[in-house]
Amino acid sequence: MDTNTTSYTPLPGDPLLSGPPATPRRPLKGFAVIFASVIFLMSLVALIINQGPPQQDGHHHEKQSASTASSETTSYSRLPRGIAQGVSAKSNPSFSDEASYNWTNAMFSWQRTAFHFQPERNWMNDPDGPMFYKGWYHLFYQYNPDSAVWGNITWGHAVSIDLIHWLYLPIAMVPDRWFDANGVWTGSSTILPDGQIVILYTGSTNESVQVQNLAYPANLSDPLLLHWVKYSGNPVLTPPPGIGSTDFRDPTTAWIGPDGLWRITIGSKVNKTGISIVYTTANFIDYELLEGVLHAVPGTGMWECVDFYPVSINGSKGLETSVNGPGVKHVLKASLDDKKMDYYAIGTYFVENNTWIPDDPKIDVGIGLKYDYGRYYASKTFYDQNKERRILLGWINETDTETDDLEKGWSSLQTIPRSVLFDNATGTHLLQWPVEEIEDLRLNSTEFSDVLVEAGTVVPLDIGTATQLDIFVVFEIEELETESVNGSVGCGDGATDRSTLGPFGILVLADETLSELTPVYFRVSNSTDGDVTTYFCADETRSSKAPEVYKTVYGGQVPVLDGETYSARVLVDHSIVESFAQGGRTVIASRVYPTEAIYGAARLFLFNNATGVNVKATLKIWQLNSAFIHPFPLDQI
Repeated sequence: MDTNTTSYTPLPGDPLLSGPPATPRRPLKGFAVIFASVIFLMSLVALIINQGPPQQDGHHHEKQSASTASSETTSYSRLPRGIAQGVSAKSNPSFSDEASYNWTNAMFSWQRTAFHFQPERNWMNDPDGPMFYKGWYHLFYQYNPDSAVWGNITWGHAVSIDLIHWLYLPIAMVPDRWFDANGVWTGSSTILPDGQIVILYTGSTNESVQVQNLAYPANLSDPLLLHWVKYSGNPVLTPPPGIGSTDFRDPTTAWIGPDGLWRITIGSKVNKTGISIVYTTANFIDYELLEGVLHAVPGTGMWECVDFYPVSINGSKGLETSVNGPGVKHVLKASLDDKKMDYYAIGTYFVENNTWIPDDPKIDVGIGLKYDYGRYYASKTFYDQNKERRILLGWINETDTETDDLEKGWSSLQTIPRSVLFDNATGTHLLQWPVEEIEDLRLNSTEFSDVLVEAGTVVPLDIGTATQLDIFVVFEIEELETESVNGSVGCGDGATDRSTLGPFGILVLADETLSELTPVYFRVSNSTDGDVTTYFCADETRSSKAPEVYKTVYGGQVPVLDGETYSARVLVDHSIVESFAQGGRTVIASRVYPTEAIYGAARLFLFNNATGVNVKATLKIWQLNSAFIHPFPLDQI
């Protein structure tokens, strides 16, 4: 299959081609635009003047990347890959001339997932432009067709009928114009009421300026959307006054206001203040920059991959992106370049002045809640009109070395798609849950009821093969009359850090002797005033004997309300573990690379490392089949 041929011949008579001819131009013209730009610049100056000190995140356990290589084999640089090109770091914390461990082909083969989406080979990062169209779910993604490291970014393309089984299609767009010569970067799709589809994406120009470009299908009658047209008048947006040439990227899906104009928002920064700016458009070619910002948070740095969408405060269904009004809240999410984490907050969108205000400023974007407390970034949602739900996709990169990735020939994967709902029990959180279609992969199940796990013990669970699992577990605790042990705050130093009320949980991808293991656990603490705080955590520190694999403790606070038990769902798929606590209030994605606990040697255990409680666990565990992820048989259509 030839994945490198793409045609951009403009379609005669296409309504999107009513704009100016194919010449580099300023997309904003006239006195009104100049005036708006001046007002916007003044707003940015006000942001700088009023900028407060950075606010710290007290529950962030991930260490930041150090230096790594800048070329594939022999050339080295102090900057991680991607930084010099104006995007977030796309290389791993460590790099060496040798693989980090004496990996075998069998080990590398085991690391490849069975039911998570990843390309056949080479590098992948952000999900792009997901949508449901004519019976197919479409996923585009940042893809390097030439290597297992970041660079030469194109738009890969795959389709699915159920978000689980995927078929690879030819590359959708490649960097072949001056306005995207250095990369076809992240973007979003919008399906218009008349059935047209528009994609806005960031291009890095031949001079490494970040601009926004328009593309659309060459043939709307094609359900596979195989061919895409880049608008001849691109770019449609360039960085406005006051915004750096490499601080202007990742346009959102558009939503329509009561005035009939479409709106998009784009992330940026002013000094260390993360911002999201808003444009309006009637035709996706001509834009007006609105005064002020949608939102800004001092100290959060560059906002990438901004997402903005409504949620129903009382419903069980997702909402189309343009919905607003009574009973609706809006989620604002930003991928923080400085922290490499995806933060969100819930608030109110005021369409009359195009601003968004968080319900609780103490948990604003970048200083409060995260989509995922593990290895997760650059997420994007879309409204699935097929099943009336909002679906979340996110990129999970590798935590081994680039040398390993080059040797095995691939890097990164996407999460299992998650449905997103407002948690009306807390009023502050979202609930993320694997899409129901994952259940179609279930094979045989095993159940355990009221398994007693005494303080300081480990209990094996006889389930057979333990590398592709869907685990439901509920814990009840029974306090003992022992001396109180406070232990560390939050997730502590991992599962070995004991306290009175935790940690307790499960050990996944563990070998028989527990020389390798990945604990997923709860840790409960009592304050002096009687308040109880619960953390949900994943400890990678003993997940692999490979010395250069990045291993850390991830976790965050999870609300456990009166009358609730401690409950979790854990998906195990070879080198990826996705864990969901309390119905999806807190989520953790972990990448692990065991050397012993693989294939038939992988085991599952319960553990209780608390000093002052016994735990009873009830579980239901399914073995999961592999998904069908293969090239689309284009020669058969």
